Amino acid sequence: MPRKKLTELFVERVKPPTKGRVEYFDAAFGGLALRVSKLGHKSWSVYYRMHGRLRRLTLGAYPAIKPPQARVEAQRALDRARAGTDPGDEKRALRKRPRPEADTFGAVAEDYLARHMAKNNAKSTYAEAKRDLEKDALPRWRDRPIASISRRDALDLIDRITARGAEIQANRTLARLRALFNWAIEKDRLNESPVARMKPPAKERPRDRALTDDEIGWFWQACGELGWPFGSLAKLLLLTAQRRDEVASMEWIEIDIGKATWTMPREKTKNNRAHEVQLSVPALEILKGLPRLGQGLLFSTTGETSVSGFSRAKQRLDAAMIRARRRSLGLPESDEALRKVLRIPSGKPLPEEIPSWTLHDLRRTAATGMARLNIPPHVVDKVLNHVSGTIRGVAAVYNRFEYLDERRAALEAWGRYVSTLIQPTSTNIVAFAAS
Repeated sequence: MPRKKLTELFVERVKPPTKGRVEYFDAAFGGLALRVSKLGHKSWSVYYRMHGRLRRLTLGAYPAIKPPQARVEAQRALDRARAGTDPGDEKRALRKRPRPEADTFGAVAEDYLARHMAKNNAKSTYAEAKRDLEKDALPRWRDRPIASISRRDALDLIDRITARGAEIQANRTLARLRALFNWAIEKDRLNESPVARMKPPAKERPRDRALTDDEIGWFWQACGELGWPFGSLAKLLLLTAQRRDEVASMEWIEIDIGKATWTMPREKTKNNRAHEVQLSVPALEILKGLPRLGQGLLFSTTGETSVSGFSRAKQRLDAAMIRARRRSLGLPESDEALRKVLRIPSGKPLPEEIPSWTLHDLRRTAATGMARLNIPPHVVDKVLNHVSGTIRGVAAVYNRFEYLDERRAALEAWGRYVSTLIQPTSTNIVAFAAS
């Protein structure tokens, strides 16, 4: 049997055999083996002796269990065997024991979110995972024993999401389920994942949508029409280049108007790093115009939680942008009047006026705009709080400079540029900002 140093790289890249299965024994830990099947399934085992007989214990699957953890689990099994307790018998007895009610899919998902996601990820990442699971999987499987969920069940769920046209959401749901099931295996609450080796239903292409200068002008008018909270929030998305949930969860205590800074604690950022955002003059004017209730959230209708309902707000924003575009071109604002001008029958759709875009595209719009203003890429990366940006590898280890002055200059330049784009619609940026 082949003996290899079972590193993360080797385990990830090892190819399945053409038939049957093959075991690779760890050169660094006697008795530990990686079993690879012809279908590409990879699992860890440890061999031990009990009463003179050689026995094999399955520890779990890769990638739920990585090489370092596999060695820890193998050592625990060998220690029990040396103490006279057969770890294989323990595992078989555990499997025969009736699963408690706590092992429903809903209970395991709740534990996964609280014990793993909340502790090891930023609040925004935790919120995204919770939202993805609550959208489709939990309503369908909440009360089912997690071990009863089959591959067919998982395929049906993903197919249903895809069928309604939400292909990207189907990809996200599959990724969340894969992580959850792997965690359940690691915690010995599940024997195998029903989504193992299941491929994403849609091929994703990196988005490249950024608003044009004309679209930014229409966007700004539309934000003024929406007003607080979503109109003001969307303006700050464009001016600060930060993520939607980060801006939505802004608190007054994080903002220093005098120093023109917004400091996000690490638990609020996606990469779990504290981040200082330099506030441009237009951004400050927007903040000064917001209603203020204590030191809490800037964008909240309850005073306790940040605003929700972004989908509906985006629909209103899109409609307002189209009206702004029509006004700028001297066209009627209503669909019925426009049909008459263009001579389009009522049964036929109007031509697309503004290509589809998302709120996250405002972040790309800002980054693209700063690049057009000759802001160096590494400064833009710092503004965006990217970990893996233009400074990578050894350079990233040694270059800890934060470029605070350069970031301020970049956001100020971007704020001035946005101001020039909205001048045709208003000679006073403050009037729009105070919406």
